[in-house]
Amino acid sequence: MASGEGEVMRNKQVIFRDYVTGNPKESDMYVTDSSTIKLKAPQGSVAVLVKNLYLACDPYLRIRMGRIEGSSVFTSFTPGSPLSGFGVAKVLDSGHPEFKEGDLVWGTTGWEEYSLITEPEQLFKIHHTDVPLSYYTGLLGVPGMTAFVGFHEVCSPKRGDSVFVSAAAGAVGQLVGQFAKLMGCYVVGSVGSKEKVDLLKNKLGFDEAFNYKEEHDLDAALKRYFPKGIDIYFENVGGKMLDAVLLNMRPHGHISVCGMISHYNLNQPQGFSNLTSLIYNRIRMEGFVVFDYFHLYPKFLDMVLPYIREGKIVYLEDIVEGLERGPATLVGLFSGRNVGKQVVLVAPAE
Repeated sequence: MASGEGEVMRNKQVIFRDYVTGNPKESDMYVTDSSTIKLKAPQGSVAVLVKNLYLACDPYLRIRMGRIEGSSVFTSFTPGSPLSGFGVAKVLDSGHPEFKEGDLVWGTTGWEEYSLITEPEQLFKIHHTDVPLSYYTGLLGVPGMTAFVGFHEVCSPKRGDSVFVSAAAGAVGQLVGQFAKLMGCYVVGSVGSKEKVDLLKNKLGFDEAFNYKEEHDLDAALKRYFPKGIDIYFENVGGKMLDAVLLNMRPHGHISVCGMISHYNLNQPQGFSNLTSLIYNRIRMEGFVVFDYFHLYPKFLDMVLPYIREGKIVYLEDIVEGLERGPATLVGLFSGRNVGKQVVLVAPAE
């Protein structure tokens, strides 16, 4: 425990202004340093006081900006309060027996310089520091776990499977493609620019990639890259892409539904025309939430850490410096501005 009553510090925060409809804007958030925080956990509590180092910009944050009703997974942000999400932090003080001053952790924290975490069971202690700490917002955090669960646990892949990944240059998609290649699969990714196509093919090891914005007929594009059909589709976008994929799945194929970023800013989500393909081709389409699989985190680390240390996985990050750049960085996710995992550096690790 830290000694004394605890120093009082100004605490810069990104505040959520009000519920959002349509595309999020920078003006839906604002940055303030008018708040203060005591750098000590309340006496007798199990709370953990942390200094935030890295914050993850994730598409699901847009869902939390709207009014959420009937969801057991997400809750809406509270207008006038800081945003929250996954991040990497250093423990400054703790009332919880599993965490002590100086520990590095990742988990749910606030979009602010310092956070008092009252539910520390949401934190994971970082034991492996021979890799970049920022990886715990991505490769070794929720995106990595999401790729692992959605591909290995939901899709039950086999060597030689034909795998298609949408949003393939993003934090999750880039890893799904590489996990599939390490298994001996044929892998194609869709992205939104020529630069990202080159990245997938020349740096991330995908067999093929295409820019969906240049394809007037997505069904024809998929038939070009998968003349014998798709065994596994890792779904990140929804919309017209999913409708086209349904026409190109092989019998008994698997679709792992991770996200549908094309729907997040729509007031009325798009319907689908080709769902009968699920019946005719006996396709298994399964949505999943990574939080249900956190018990597999040790298994995931056992698989992925050797790949990192042996240089078998390339991981792309787009890191911006300064909490004040958080709103613009988060909004940029929805125009495809980032390449790889989008991260905000709040403070360098000491």
